[in-house]
Amino acid sequence: MNDVFVAENMKGITKTLRFHGNQLRHTVLQHMNKGIFSWATLISRIQSESPTVIIPHMGLENITVRELLKAKGEAEARAVYWCNTSHLVHEAVKHMTTHNVGALVVLKAGDEKKLAGIVTERDFARKVLLPGRPSEETRVQDIMTDEDKLITVSSSTSILRAMELMTDKHIRHVPVFDDKVVGMISVGDVVRAIVDQQHQEVKQLKKYITGDYY
Repeated sequence: MNDVFVAENMKGITKTLRFHGNQLRHTVLQHMNKGIFSWATLISRIQSESPTVIIPHMGLENITVRELLKAKGEAEARAVYWCNTSHLVHEAVKHMTTHNVGALVVLKAGDEKKLAGIVTERDFARKVLLPGRPSEETRVQDIMTDEDKLITVSSSTSILRAMELMTDKHIRHVPVFDDKVVGMISVGDVVRAIVDQQHQEVKQLKKYITGDYY
């Protein structure tokens, strides 16, 4: 009976790897080699992280954005890097560089409890660098994605759903909103978590094949 249970689990793992492997490749291809983001950038970012497991093996279907934020570290999970609509683009880019992030939540000037949108490195590249606009004279509100066009997820959103949204909407950063902004996830975070889970599933499959399961 135990052998049957393990065999069924291994079939499930194989099926999961096949399905989500294709989905992962599709997502990565949608995002890489666009703008200032590239395969080299993604690989560099993933390799710069600790190679240890970031999320206990839970199965991709069971992992939510909440687990993703926790895996980034308690301090980082609570940190929401932001600017307001009146900040200069130069200040926002400097803030991104200081904290090594690719996007900032934008809050409303004068009422910094209200979400106004998001500004990303892509916005800077396309709307400031390419047209040759001076970043020291351009306001964040002039290049950001407004709140009415903003895509968000909640802490309870599955990472597979988050990945689907990023792919469909061609976006790389998504604010996490639970009545208020509680964090930010990137395509790099999602890809890293999925790769990590698949790596663990492959290890389980290898253990079964080599006889470590009884």
